[in-house]
Amino acid sequence: MKNIFLLFALCFASTAYVSAQGTLDVTAEDTEIQADGPVMAFESLEVPYGAIEQHSEPLRNLAFTNTGTEPLVIKSARGSCGCTVPIWPKEPIMPGESANIEIRYATDRIGKFSKTVTITTNEGGDPHVVKVHGNVSKADDAQSVPTAPASIITGGKKSGF
Repeated sequence: MKNIFLLFALCFASTAYVSAQGTLDVTAEDTEIQADGPVMAFESLEVPYGAIEQHSEPLRNLAFTNTGTEPLVIKSARGSCGCTVPIWPKEPIMPGESANIEIRYATDRIGKFSKTVTITTNEGGDPHVVKVHGNVSKADDAQSVPTAPASIITGGKKSGF
């Protein structure tokens, strides 16, 4: 008799526990959950230079916003070669704030290019990789090409001209 009473009490307690858990109703309003920690959100992960002339403006801006709940810190930004140089904000970007990373490509190099900039932050996980691409054509204006002094061309010796 004791065993039957104990079994009955255990079943009742289990049923009461399960029914007390309730259900979770998720609505469309609930799906807009803000991520914990910093989140770097870009307008685009590409920096297109397009078709440009040699020695034209090398600067482009990469816009981003911290859509997270904590300050975003950019630890580093590295170009895939020395011809692509990023400059990033050193101060933390607060939640909801936007900022830019300046990217400079050496536009003295003629031809198509496709480089990357790798951005490491305090978000954790993999770094962000931004593609930088375009096509530099030879400048039509001969005056736009910088010339070297005669002493450099002749190896430091003065020319007889």
